[in-house]
Amino acid sequence: MKIKKDLVEKIFARGDAQAPLEACGYLVGRALSADRRGGVVEKDFPMRNTDKSAEHFTMDTKEQFDAMRRARDAGLEILAVYHTHPATPARPSEEDIRLAYDPGIVYVIASLAEGVRSIKAFRIVGGKAREERLVIEDEKRV
Repeated sequence: MKIKKDLVEKIFARGDAQAPLEACGYLVGRALSADRRGGVVEKDFPMRNTDKSAEHFTMDTKEQFDAMRRARDAGLEILAVYHTHPATPARPSEEDIRLAYDPGIVYVIASLAEGVRSIKAFRIVGGKAREERLVIEDEKRV
């Protein structure tokens, strides 16, 4: 999956603003294959963490449906669910793995732990997490 650096910076900024709670949302764009591998992220749709927790998140249902509609209307699809880990590494926690119900989606985790910025993507299938390639692209200025 490819994502522009400015979108990654937005995720980190949102995470900083919402810390110590987890920030969450959808990444939408164009899939390059039926299993969403190699997709290109074009937008992010931030969501409210209705759990208001530093250890897990639940996205607001109304916001989820709105994001799905907006993505569809723009000819895009949801490629990934993202969330921040305010104090732990960018890898799925046991809770993340337990709550990963959609094996067809990519899960992106951005770590804010100890001021070290790290962002990684995972597929979680059958209780197993496998890291996916995440390419962060710099926009070229002309």
